[in-house]
Amino acid sequence: MTRILVVDDEPQLLSTLRINLAARQYDVAVAADGAGALHKAAEWHPDLVILDLGLPDLDGMDVIHGLRGWTSTPIIVLSGRAGNADKVEALDAGADDYVTKPFGIDELLARVRAVSRRTSQEEDLAPVRIGDHEVDLTTKTVSGGVRLTPTEWHILEILLRNPGKLIGQRRLLSEVWGVKYVKEFHYLRQYLAQLRRKLERDPAHPVHLITEPGMGYRFKP
Repeated sequence: MTRILVVDDEPQLLSTLRINLAARQYDVAVAADGAGALHKAAEWHPDLVILDLGLPDLDGMDVIHGLRGWTSTPIIVLSGRAGNADKVEALDAGADDYVTKPFGIDELLARVRAVSRRTSQEEDLAPVRIGDHEVDLTTKTVSGGVRLTPTEWHILEILLRNPGKLIGQRRLLSEVWGVKYVKEFHYLRQYLAQLRRKLERDPAHPVHLITEPGMGYRFKP
């Protein structure tokens, strides 16, 4: 049974999430503050963490950093902070997804399923070669000492898990940043340029991370 730790200081929301997740056969633990969340995560080792950023004792970003110091457990952030900068900061800190309050329970459950699928698939994915580098999604490492941000990893993972397939711009934006950002095409241009600089032999003439103008992106093995 998948274990989910829910961290939020709103008692009503905490209860709602616990009931809805338990009804779908998840094993649920809760924490109302950051210190409790870090203690429970270390003690219980959840398979996924749902984390509110606005906690009474620690900022949610500090909790993300605390978790990422020892675990790669997926983190879905809940936040009333709708600004792009907050979202990018959380994702770059190590969050796997970001849901803005208020949200529908069905949307959150869909995000939980999506993150859980990505995590379960990692065990079976062999390392992939891009240019002179070997990319291992399971260990989140790139040969040659290349370092990628969590957001770069998220984008790259979607492309690598769909070799040869066109991944639409809106799908990428929705999965990485959320449905409210499906028109922020400049995000993709920026991050794909960064990935090419780090991985392609000739970033100006990529052979693996391909742009399909006006449509999306494709990974060519």
